[in-house]
Amino acid sequence: MSARQGPIKVMVVDDHPMWRDAVARDLAEAGLEVVATAGDGDQAVRRAKAAAPDVLVLDLNLPAKPGVQVCKELVAHNPGLRVLVLSASGEHADVLEAVKSGATGYLLKSASTGELLDAVRRTAAGDPVFTPGLAGLVLGEYRRLASDPAPRATTDADEPRAPRLTDRETEVLRLVAKGLSYKQIAERLVISHRTVQNHVQNTLGKLQLHNRVELVRYAMERGLDEE
Repeated sequence: MSARQGPIKVMVVDDHPMWRDAVARDLAEAGLEVVATAGDGDQAVRRAKAAAPDVLVLDLNLPAKPGVQVCKELVAHNPGLRVLVLSASGEHADVLEAVKSGATGYLLKSASTGELLDAVRRTAAGDPVFTPGLAGLVLGEYRRLASDPAPRATTDADEPRAPRLTDRETEVLRLVAKGLSYKQIAERLVISHRTVQNHVQNTLGKLQLHNRVELVRYAMERGLDEE
């Protein structure tokens, strides 16, 4: 059971008015609270900061400022914001760029209304949501990055001690790195969905990371996904 009070607050950003209005209407009719909409990148950043949505449903192809830049700025402003990209493009470069900018999920516009609603709810809960076929791409890219890390600027002697995680936090982190959803982790460890979320939030705080995507990369760089 989620501890959320009230409906999920959503903002829809798309430069096509008819599409934007249709998505907003579908979300509202399903009981979600649409707190704002925007048609360009600058407007999106300004309105999102004022409306404070839980989930930003974001197109990548925007006038004034591209979607990846909007995502980057807003996640930096509010690390708790969840961003679900809703795009016509399934190009691998677009998907990876969106995830690197802080997006939690990526859904193609060919998705059904039901798939979109499910994706928004899961995104709000912190689960990574991807159109089938794209999740493997993202995990594969992080494995590639983890096997070829950037050069270190400091020596081991200069590096601060790694934060200490509890055994349970490490166990949850390992399952996150394997690509399991919070629901699957809860079932595997026989704990509640909320407890999983609490462990992840605690781990993010200890490691000074902003979102689940960064957490997955951290775990993969340490080989936790292979244990």
